[in-house]
Amino acid sequence: MKFTELPLKSACVIDSEPFEDKRGLFERIFCEKEFKEISHSKKIVQINHSFTKEKGTLRGMHYQEPPMTEIKMVKCLRGSVYDVIIDLRKGSDTFLKWFGETLSSDNRRMMYVPEGFAHGFQTLELDCELLYFHTEYYSPDYERAVRFNDPKVGIKWPLDITEISERDMSHELLSGSFEGVLV
Repeated sequence: MKFTELPLKSACVIDSEPFEDKRGLFERIFCEKEFKEISHSKKIVQINHSFTKEKGTLRGMHYQEPPMTEIKMVKCLRGSVYDVIIDLRKGSDTFLKWFGETLSSDNRRMMYVPEGFAHGFQTLELDCELLYFHTEYYSPDYERAVRFNDPKVGIKWPLDITEISERDMSHELLSGSFEGVLV
């Protein structure tokens, strides 16, 4: 597995090194030893799967507040998505900066989302499936979100948004008093 740092400190993309032959391929997508090195010994406690039918669907931008902050690793198993992270860490040099990367079943790339980052994606084609690895359990009481079109962040989505949940559409814009997430 190859880890490539992103412009947002602590975030990275992970490229697998699949073994291919005439039978097909074998790909390691998780190694606890390598994960511990970048996650400071955090453990994966939950793995989730999502399926999104329509091209242009947006999900996000979600995060969890302390004490339930989490690291996520996100992999596209089918189709392709524009995967986006926002640095929400209080005091970070890249506070409120965002980064987007195409994840697809073809490029086999994963996004490593550090604690204190919001995460979301937009599907670039029909029938997309994602796998999520989490270091914390889902906790509705600590779940928060940044609105997908918040002008303080300025994410440039690649497609017109065709589907979005009422919940994601209704997230409030960041207020002037938002100082970030303490991690």
